Amino acid sequence: MLLKNRPLWAHLSLFFASAFWGLMAPLGKDAMMHGLTGIDMVSFRVTGGALLFWITSFFLPKEHVPKRDLLKFVGAAVLGLVTNQCCYTIGLSITSPINSSIVTTSMPIFAMLLAALILHEPITGKKALGVGIGCTGALILITTSAVASNSRVGDIRGDLLCLTAQFSFALYLALFSPLVKRYSVFTVNKWMFLFASLLILPFTWSHVAAIDFTQVPATAWWETAFVVFFGTYVSYILMMIGQHTLRPTVVSIYNYVQPLVSVSVSILTGIGLFKPSQGLAVLLVCLGVWLVTKSRSRADSEKSNS
Repeated sequence: MLLKNRPLWAHLSLFFASAFWGLMAPLGKDAMMHGLTGIDMVSFRVTGGALLFWITSFFLPKEHVPKRDLLKFVGAAVLGLVTNQCCYTIGLSITSPINSSIVTTSMPIFAMLLAALILHEPITGKKALGVGIGCTGALILITTSAVASNSRVGDIRGDLLCLTAQFSFALYLALFSPLVKRYSVFTVNKWMFLFASLLILPFTWSHVAAIDFTQVPATAWWETAFVVFFGTYVSYILMMIGQHTLRPTVVSIYNYVQPLVSVSVSILTGIGLFKPSQGLAVLLVCLGVWLVTKSRSRADSEKSNS
């Protein structure tokens, strides 16, 4: 029954992963407003994820990973974790959780552009129009942040960091999807998080050691625990379950769920303010992504011509 419904389980996994990431934005932002920094949160996410995945792997069948693939996991860790998580988490600490989640919707556009460059997918008129509309939405969001007077509305530095995180993850999907599909979810994650920890901790340990733990409220630690367990460990498992079955383009589409969850929670808790210009940005980015993903791929074009 599970195997017959594999696509359904893949879609459900991606939905819940994106929902957890959507919740992570306001909860992580609140923790970073009460004694923790973006660098602290990145350190907890990466090292916490590494510990959880390695502990879990001890109870599962072991897979042999040749040295050449271990080297590839280093590259995957740099793009999928180090650059992605550092840019997103530090960007979130600067800008609003609403803006950070809106920016995540740009990832499918990056995925399509990289597919054209790396996989030689054709750039159709519909794709070009979609990219143009999506970029207009992103520019509106960034312009709004540039004139914002407080981080509840947004900050251009944080928006650009979150945008860089999306580009990094899209590049990771384009380059390393075959590698990810070759191994189990836990094998992939334990090596990626281990390498990410080894790359990040030498630069962040001094910041973590300087935390005044007595001054950080219990709610901030519970929020951090959610970010590490659900926003990292569980979400990456669910994401890779989806990645094993669905194409990178389809995987990236589930980024739509993140702003829906994040914006709702941010407004209800008062962490972020939602302005009409942000609503327009959401509509333009989503329309742009819809046009890009509706455009036929190279495989579809070849199939129709054969």
